[in-house]
Amino acid sequence: MNKTTNIMIVGVGGQGVLLASELICEALLAKDYDVKKSEVHGMAQRGGSVVTNVRFGDKVYSPLITEGEADFLLSFEQMETLRWLDYIHSDTRIIVNEQQIVPMPVAIGQGSYPKNAIGNLKEVTEKVNAFNALEVAKEAGNIKTVNVILVGALSKYIDIPEDHWKEIIKKRVPPKTLEANLKAFDLGKNS
Repeated sequence: MNKTTNIMIVGVGGQGVLLASELICEALLAKDYDVKKSEVHGMAQRGGSVVTNVRFGDKVYSPLITEGEADFLLSFEQMETLRWLDYIHSDTRIIVNEQQIVPMPVAIGQGSYPKNAIGNLKEVTEKVNAFNALEVAKEAGNIKTVNVILVGALSKYIDIPEDHWKEIIKKRVPPKTLEANLKAFDLGKNS
């Protein structure tokens, strides 16, 4: 039987969602999985929603994850997690950055930010790993490493050796940020 694993990666433009999805895809491809990826990043440059679907297995026929099929939801921001809840099931593992990025309608008083987002997630699935990845990134020495921290947190659940993930990171991040990104990966793996 061909089991396809579905990873949905969501966030806001500028958070590094696309690099995170590329790191994940490269790690999976190098381990001979069939991998398909789909990206939607319409208003991403203006702080809009960004979503990437990554599907892998022996044979994958479509890059799109349908409602109720995400095995992992890797979220860079709390409200973005809530936007995509229709795609999870009771056994989905949710890894969420507790950071809140207030969207423009909320900032100008035309809406409100959801209260108790993390608590609401735990009502849907018990498999919620929520932590403040921005604070962890500060510990890593670079606030732009939130994406690699979240990849590190996901790596605990994907059967790929740690040194393999680190080789992919070494190939993909700028040399001047390599040390911070490797530390970020380790911190994420332990979060």
